[in-house]
Amino acid sequence: MDSIGKNRLRWNCRRGLLELDLVLERFLAQNGDLDKGSIACLNEMLEFPDNDLWDIVIGRSDRYEPHLDDIVALLRAA
Repeated sequence: MDSIGKNRLRWNCRRGLLELDLVLERFLAQNGDLDKGSIACLNEMLEFPDNDLWDIVIGRSDRYEPHLDDIVALLRAA
């Protein structure tokens, strides 16, 4: 991914919930070299409302499509 794509992804990871901001910032720091499929899945996750995304990240909810399992596991580990 080029620097413009990384900056765009980092900007899309900015959320209204501080907790999500912290998790997503740490996630990007740990997983800076994501493949195109993972980036697409992350972008799909970022379309979720903040509260729904937070519930998924902390394991309170499993209401997401199965093809997102890998990115959810990475987010939960961050």
